[in-house]
Amino acid sequence: MAEPMGFFTDTTVCIGCKACEVACKEWNQLPARNGGIGTLSGNSYDNTGHLDGIHWRHVKFIEQFSPDRRDGRWLMMSDVCKHCVRAGCMEVCPTGAIIRTEFDTVVIQSDVCNGCRDCIAACPFGVIDINPVSGTAQKCTLCYDRMKVGLEPACAKACPTQSINFGPIADLKKLAQARLGQLEQAGDKRAHLYGADETMLGGLNSFYLLVDEPEVYGLPPDPKLPSRNLKPSALWSTLGAVALAILGVFSFRERGARDV
Repeated sequence: MAEPMGFFTDTTVCIGCKACEVACKEWNQLPARNGGIGTLSGNSYDNTGHLDGIHWRHVKFIEQFSPDRRDGRWLMMSDVCKHCVRAGCMEVCPTGAIIRTEFDTVVIQSDVCNGCRDCIAACPFGVIDINPVSGTAQKCTLCYDRMKVGLEPACAKACPTQSINFGPIADLKKLAQARLGQLEQAGDKRAHLYGADETMLGGLNSFYLLVDEPEVYGLPPDPKLPSRNLKPSALWSTLGAVALAILGVFSFRERGARDV
């Protein structure tokens, strides 16, 4: 198996240019929403809204301004599939369509996917959705086709500020720690890494440097695997089945009594 590869996204140097979005769509031949660029969502300069089956990269704009607009900042973040080491989507896929590649990335094979949507519900980051053209679940592949021939993903290649860094996970973690140290020395007490260690789903192969709480960026602070819910769900399913059986018995008896 090759060395694990992934992304380290430094949100502090993202300028919101959306070059990553464009490069992703062009390389993967993804359709534009409504046949064009679309209108602004009303959430700052966001015109794509969220990750889904035809948007594998999404630039978020978070405006933090005082009521008089004299003081504040923009937080920008290029979001993508996290390629979790412990991937919930893989846990629930009934056809084996979702695989882990030799680069430790997670890829959905469209020719094996049956469109059941189980992976959509299982992803704690809301990454996966159905591509209306193919009718199958799709998401970022970390440009697996490019990686196989030694090329970096299209989004990282297009990023003009090196906000999106691609490479071996071990190297990216060193880069991230060095950048975090710079910000801390500069007095930024809220800067932290998100998903860079094994405590979060075994580690995210696409992790982030944030300067506010994860919820501010629309990220779950403590994402869970669907397996965490299997025991409670099984218990409630069993109780529900028992209740239905009891109701069925009483209903049968009442019907029998009326017939007599």
